[in-house]
Amino acid sequence: MMTVPRLVIAAPASGSGKTTVATGLMAAFAARGMAVSGHKVGPDYIDPGYHALATGRPGRNLDAFLCGPELIAPLFANGAAGAELAVIEGVMGLFDGAAGEGELGSTAQVAKLLRAPVVLVVDASSQSRSVAALVHGFASWDPEVRLAGVILNKVGSERHEELLREALDQSGVPVLGALRRAQQVRTPSRHLGLVPVAEREADAVTAVGALAGQVREGVDLDAVLALARDAPPLPLPAGAAWTPPGPGQKRARRPVIAVAGGAAFTFSYAEHTEALRAAGAEVAVFDPLRDETLPAGTAGLVIGGGFPEVYAAELSANEPLRAAVAGLAADGAPVAAECAGLLYLARSLDGMPMCGVLDATARMSERLTLGYRAAVAVHDSALAAAGTRVRGHEFHRTVLEPGAGERPAWGVTRPERRVEGFVRDGVHASYLHVHWAAVPSAAGRLVAHAAAARDVKTGSIG
Repeated sequence: MMTVPRLVIAAPASGSGKTTVATGLMAAFAARGMAVSGHKVGPDYIDPGYHALATGRPGRNLDAFLCGPELIAPLFANGAAGAELAVIEGVMGLFDGAAGEGELGSTAQVAKLLRAPVVLVVDASSQSRSVAALVHGFASWDPEVRLAGVILNKVGSERHEELLREALDQSGVPVLGALRRAQQVRTPSRHLGLVPVAEREADAVTAVGALAGQVREGVDLDAVLALARDAPPLPLPAGAAWTPPGPGQKRARRPVIAVAGGAAFTFSYAEHTEALRAAGAEVAVFDPLRDETLPAGTAGLVIGGGFPEVYAAELSANEPLRAAVAGLAADGAPVAAECAGLLYLARSLDGMPMCGVLDATARMSERLTLGYRAAVAVHDSALAAAGTRVRGHEFHRTVLEPGAGERPAWGVTRPERRVEGFVRDGVHASYLHVHWAAVPSAAGRLVAHAAAARDVKTGSIG
């Protein structure tokens, strides 16, 4: 059983203020000296960065589509271990999930799986008495979801707040706070959402501090904490928490897996580096915008998602690192690249030279490609054996034009049938973001390939 106090911050729709309230609550309670764990429903990489800034702990994702409902509680237990409070920010509207899959992937499903009370953030800017009907509908739609409180956002005035509270007195759902419209904290955004913390660290610290102050002033923190502490004990499967698989083979020397970071590559799940270390790797983070060499002894490379299109000129200008990445791939070392990493491995991006590992060119597009995918590995690779089935997510505004003769990485089976990505020697590159917690063999396979490539190069054994 896990007894960490917890609550879910949800909303009727996107844009209601979930991130404002959730991040502000995390920062406000952390400022009280509490150990706070931040979580995000869905595949979002950006909000967890703000959660990490607010709490001082890694931000975590809880995605029932990518990982399966059975892993939600174990992943939560792993991420919230040692916390005095866990705040889970929802995705979209409370009951919105993967298209055509019912409640799968929804905030409501995660709340039920975690037996967590839900606080509904309502954008009240254009309503008064109607807010009661809206809250009543959300409270009664699914009896298994415990809608335990409301926070009113974008309230215009004291009189407006009075009208809202009077209406909600009849709903049976307590109002836990109200945030004024005039006091909204602005956070910059662009084509894929908020600007990540890594790109605006000083400003982000200021913004998170302002969110904490706004929530402290407008929300009854003691009532919120009492609600979280009222969450019942959470049963867990045998093993108590998700634990990354250990190494399949003991080695005298741990292979170095370099992981791209910095402002251009901010999309990564915390569990990936944990799984690499558990599988026997030494993880070394580097910044392709600043570092001209790969970390010493690099035997494998992971390049996650991010915004290479924003930094294409700087990435292209770092010729020594581009050459080092191309050389590592040519030596047969395993390279796992997702989305931004895929673009970085291409010959060019918007006409600017990239690493040239793949015979493909990439360019920005006006069209947003977004959604969950189901796929199967077409060929054996350093990341997955042929036939391995995965669930992933695509989120980009770029188009890739591959050269002839490239072998695909995935056969996508949902929502349409097509092939996607590249497998070449040790390289596995794809637009598809996959959560390795749901593919327990991925990290161990990558580490084993890295150790083998290192040993071949150095002529050593083990």
